Amino acid sequence: MELKYIEIFCAVVEMKSFSRAAQALGLTQPTISVHIKALEEEFSTKLLDRLGRTVIPTQNGEILYRYAKEIVALKENACLAMESVSSLVSGKLIVGASTIPGEYILPRFLAEFVQAYPDVFPTLIIGDSNAIYESVLRSEVDVGIIGSTVKDRNIISKKFLDDELILVAPSDYKASTLTKDELRNVPLLMRETGSGSRVSVEEHLKKNNLAIENLRVIAELGSSQALIRAVQSGMGLGFLSRLSVDNEIRQKKLKAVKLTGISITRRFSIITHRLRFNSRICKTFIEFLTGSV
Repeated sequence: MELKYIEIFCAVVEMKSFSRAAQALGLTQPTISVHIKALEEEFSTKLLDRLGRTVIPTQNGEILYRYAKEIVALKENACLAMESVSSLVSGKLIVGASTIPGEYILPRFLAEFVQAYPDVFPTLIIGDSNAIYESVLRSEVDVGIIGSTVKDRNIISKKFLDDELILVAPSDYKASTLTKDELRNVPLLMRETGSGSRVSVEEHLKKNNLAIENLRVIAELGSSQALIRAVQSGMGLGFLSRLSVDNEIRQKKLKAVKLTGISITRRFSIITHRLRFNSRICKTFIEFLTGSV
């Protein structure tokens, strides 16, 4: 028994007319007649009588109509219940983020989001940009925020925030400016391969004829905090997000060193899987992020 046939049957009984029911349902009168006939054949009985221009249910039609009303009402209630559930922003939200957005940006946004939607339970997973990209591909996280460009047809990317990468040195470092030639002889600390900041630094330096293999890279570190501590200890200079070192520079624990003619910027992007259905909570969070910057 098709639910569609039941809905049409109820409309004809209530409006006492094939033509009025057809108009109300946006169907043709012949279509209404075909569906009613199919319903009568299924029950092997006549369900409606035509009395001139008026249509009334037969005795069997009356019996069916009592149950049909309940069926249609149940369907409508089910739709309302699903709409009610889908309108609530609640449940688990798994966010993957590379180091800088994960440690310095998202905690504030997540706090504000939970304040606006208290029934949300967020989980924040932090890794390098490549690891978060892989997590999005494997659907291990609902949404990712990374600092590198992704060229993958299965990934949808949206702009989030812009970031600046600056060269930082210990607070007692003498020079405030370095030329490209001087940079070649400076002991440098770099983030690990796969880090979005590492990719951005290499790309910008290459545009300025500074290949990474021609610089004095003396160590690679797996997090921004490790890189900050290593620079503070005097191990070398490092490229870091301005967001991650603002406090240290203000407190004179670190020093920003300007590179003549070189400016390194990058974009943090929100990424999701193209083929994965985004839940209401995920869509709401993305709208919240993009609407807050």
